[in-house]
Amino acid sequence: MENDDSKNQSNLEPVSLALLLLAEMREQRIGFRNERLALEQDRKFARRLNIALKSTLLLMPLLFGIYFLLQVSGFKAGPFGPVIGIVHIDGEISSASPSSADKIVPVLERAFEANNVAQVVLAIDSPGGAPVEAERIGNAVATFKKKHPKPVVAVISNVGASAAYMIALRADKIIAGKYSLVGSIGAIIAPWQLSRALDRLEISQQVFASGHLKSFLNPFTPPSQDAQAKAQDLVDHVGHTFLRELEQRRAKLLRAGVNYGSGEVWSGLEAQELGLIDDIGTVDDYVAAQKDLKAFNFGPHAEGFAQLASFFSSSIPSAIHDIGVRQRFQLR
Repeated sequence: MENDDSKNQSNLEPVSLALLLLAEMREQRIGFRNERLALEQDRKFARRLNIALKSTLLLMPLLFGIYFLLQVSGFKAGPFGPVIGIVHIDGEISSASPSSADKIVPVLERAFEANNVAQVVLAIDSPGGAPVEAERIGNAVATFKKKHPKPVVAVISNVGASAAYMIALRADKIIAGKYSLVGSIGAIIAPWQLSRALDRLEISQQVFASGHLKSFLNPFTPPSQDAQAKAQDLVDHVGHTFLRELEQRRAKLLRAGVNYGSGEVWSGLEAQELGLIDDIGTVDDYVAAQKDLKAFNFGPHAEGFAQLASFFSSSIPSAIHDIGVRQRFQLR
């Protein structure tokens, strides 16, 4: 019996060894397969990471360009929820400035057409400028308000004078700070007279005109009496038109015996007493008083490179035009 058991045991040993060998080979195959899968996953990850990095490097200039264009164009997401639409009129009002009609009118249109805008605030900080630009902006306020009836409030910050005040007259309510400067109702022409300087340099200019007043604002020739009279007549006419508009829009609030067309400016407190404004306060005060509404700035925006572009596109041409032959009315 012992011999039979030993024989059976000896026969089982090769079988056990074979089974162990097969199990070990299976484990090795499983290990190799796992390593191959892990390596393949690492390769896929590296490939995806490489694609992501390349895509980022390629897309970054495009995204930066889009962001820059949006900044220059003044794009801003929103508004979301009921808001007060703030439209800024800052600095000189002229065709080449950030407060030109070409820049302000589209912003006004956006503010009036936005369903979430409950009311429009004209945030004014301007000494005035070109009357036609102000007229275009004021007319746009009236036109958009007819299409989209919304309260319009003008809030004057540091200065709301002349052409800027002309725009404020189109609002339903005018507010100014107690230290604000308001008024300067009238017109001015201030051409340069360079003829005496040219005489010292022994330089003169010949002018051939079809009429004796065709070149009456030419800075290189001495003004004649007729030219001076014509210039004064022009500013008187524009000034009187401005004064009539003031009287029509705020007739019930103006005080008798006050020379509103003197061209002077008044503080906010004085302007309130004279009926030029309705209330004392700032933009912050007004927005804070509207408890259920937040402010949304519609612009026009000029940030970063846009400010530099604005400087070169407005300040330099404006200076050249002031000195050059093209003299323009300025409401200041």
